[in-house]
Amino acid sequence: MAAESKLQFGIAAPQIHAELPVNVEEIQRYLKRAEELNYHSLWVQEQAVLRQAAGAIEAITMLSYAAAVTRRVRLGMAVFLINLRNPIQLAKSLASLDQLSQGRLIAGVGLGAVTRLYQAYGLSPDKRLARFHEALTLMQKLWTEENFTFDGQFWQLKNATLVPKPFQKPHPPIWFGANTPAALNRAVKRGSGFIGAGSTSTADFKEQVKIVQGALAEANKNPQDFTIGKRVYIGVDKDRERAANRMREWFGSYYSAADLADRVSVCGSVDECVAQLSEIVAAGARFILLNPVFDMMEHLDVLAGEVIPKLSGKMES
Repeated sequence: MAAESKLQFGIAAPQIHAELPVNVEEIQRYLKRAEELNYHSLWVQEQAVLRQAAGAIEAITMLSYAAAVTRRVRLGMAVFLINLRNPIQLAKSLASLDQLSQGRLIAGVGLGAVTRLYQAYGLSPDKRLARFHEALTLMQKLWTEENFTFDGQFWQLKNATLVPKPFQKPHPPIWFGANTPAALNRAVKRGSGFIGAGSTSTADFKEQVKIVQGALAEANKNPQDFTIGKRVYIGVDKDRERAANRMREWFGSYYSAADLADRVSVCGSVDECVAQLSEIVAAGARFILLNPVFDMMEHLDVLAGEVIPKLSGKMES
């Protein structure tokens, strides 16, 4: 699948909930409204079971629910830490989700920089890069091949066939989450897109894009066939200081790093947010995953009705 040529905007799904039990009707309204407003895609992120403060619904479950209550909007994950999952089961789950959504899945994958959870999952961080590559290779084989034998270092299969295979052929787009030069080069070599982390600053993203663009040129890959995107934590409020404080509060709860909000988030009035997002687009992003962290329903309309039109118009002028 070729990358989109024009600037596209995704929106974070209502995955994270500070108050429980979750309000299912509100989740439904949000998902359906996102589709009505013509967002390109709805996105979730990986959540470890031990991070209780996050209060997040499991990623595949959230996407499956979104698939059931929408019809057109694409469904993305940024990103699956595939080393913490069984690749055979993950391949099966994602193929089933792609079938049920009629080919709307974008599968984000990443190695992840933090290894403290490996022991909790019964794994060793040793050889984690080799494990990552083997897991991804196995998933792609399950999605595309019939009756194959796989003799890997970590997994072995004989006469294996996955049915049903994904709706999309040869398989859903694979976007990489990456930070280091080596990981960015892996994204170009093995993926069809790169999505920068929400916890990455615009300045760091600019440097990452340069590496990606260099790797695309070296590999002689058409940049039009490779999506460059970024998750952006955003808070729109005429009172910039109020927005910044709410961002800090959320970052303190979610990342245990309130000060991170000041370095990586976009917040303020519509015009202030447009100006900050323009820097990300100018750096090379052709996809922006907008991730509000408070007043989610209100942000859906403000972003679609005021921020995106102004940003798109600014880019075209």
